[in-house]
Amino acid sequence: MNYNKKTVKDIDVKGKKVLLRCDFNVPQDKETLAITDDKRIRAALPTIQYLLDQGAAVIACSHLGKPEPSFEKWAKKQAEKGKDPAAITEEKWSKSLQALSLAPVAERLSELLGKKVIMADDVVGPDATAKAAALQPGQVLLLQNTRFEKGETKNDPELARKMAAMAEVYVSDAFGAVHRAHASTAGVAEYLPAVSGFLIQKELEIIGGALASPKRPLVAILGGSKVSSKIGVINNLLEIADTIIIGGGMAYTFSAAQGGKVGDSLLEADWEDYSREMVEKAAAKGVKLLLPVDTVIADAFAPDAKSQIVKSGEIPDGWQGLDIGPETVKLYCDAVKDAGTVIWNGPMGVFEFPAFAGGTKAVAEALSKTEAITIIGGGDSAAAVQQLGYADKMTHISTGGGASLEFMEGKELPGVACLLDA
Repeated sequence: MNYNKKTVKDIDVKGKKVLLRCDFNVPQDKETLAITDDKRIRAALPTIQYLLDQGAAVIACSHLGKPEPSFEKWAKKQAEKGKDPAAITEEKWSKSLQALSLAPVAERLSELLGKKVIMADDVVGPDATAKAAALQPGQVLLLQNTRFEKGETKNDPELARKMAAMAEVYVSDAFGAVHRAHASTAGVAEYLPAVSGFLIQKELEIIGGALASPKRPLVAILGGSKVSSKIGVINNLLEIADTIIIGGGMAYTFSAAQGGKVGDSLLEADWEDYSREMVEKAAAKGVKLLLPVDTVIADAFAPDAKSQIVKSGEIPDGWQGLDIGPETVKLYCDAVKDAGTVIWNGPMGVFEFPAFAGGTKAVAEALSKTEAITIIGGGDSAAAVQQLGYADKMTHISTGGGASLEFMEGKELPGVACLLDA
């Protein structure tokens, strides 16, 4: 896929209405609905401000959560969860939708921009259509949650056409959603000239550059719980990386594949053959594939579990691996010292438990001290470096977990493929 796409700077938006897809899928307090982290809103500000400065009228849109736009489907899901039939009412369903309204986002965006953001009551209904028609240059309108529309996740052409009819240009700046072919992420590009915002431009330049022509050596650190979720990434990186480091729960499947004892550790027995093949493929290609040599094990999956350190492949029954051990920490940190580029996706252990965050913290610290280009692939990795206080030391932290993962797999991203080539 061509990642060299036109951006907002390549088109004239003066006096035009711009449909801007943002990622405002922000975390909220379950009781008060107050936004608990506004990073995704702040990430959209440079593109929004640029469009306003250029004399555009901005019609922003985003999804929030996973609302069920059909009462019938919502009722069925509630019944499957064993909810009291008396509580499965249209009123309750309506309240579940209200809880995922973008109104709190409009309020916060107004504060950050220093100007009122007009909130629409719907996506393509009478209120949104009327407010979009009346919108003037320099004003911002936020449409209601795109997933309130049944056709959003199905990339319904009629919904895409109605959204596009409100504007003259489409700007995509929701990297966290570009791996999905939805009406608001890809469908609207069938009806409008489509370009990227600054956020997507940065993701494409940095991650795309690291994959296409990395400063070498290229070291890829892959963690997280499952081998199955990283198959495509490992396969793709074996073609371009100089070193691949394996950590997290997925390491125990690799260990078992080589005859190691993994006790009660997370194990995907169905993926042992695949893991062996990856080790063999790495050797054949001359790619260093580093696996843990020791591990921190616990007698329970709990923050206060009793722990000890054992050699990899020597985990007794009743114990489970929850972090990489000190020898592995040294091995992995040494491997990134002289790297030119490091891509990291997935923690080394259960970093949510302080007793088992040592490996993840050590790797983050090592990356903070290297001269390499350091790219953190969103999701848990991003959460870890932010939680551990190393975020400002990284070259780039991706705003899309699933999207960055599919990017690293070499998959086509529908929300990027639909944009005009530069």
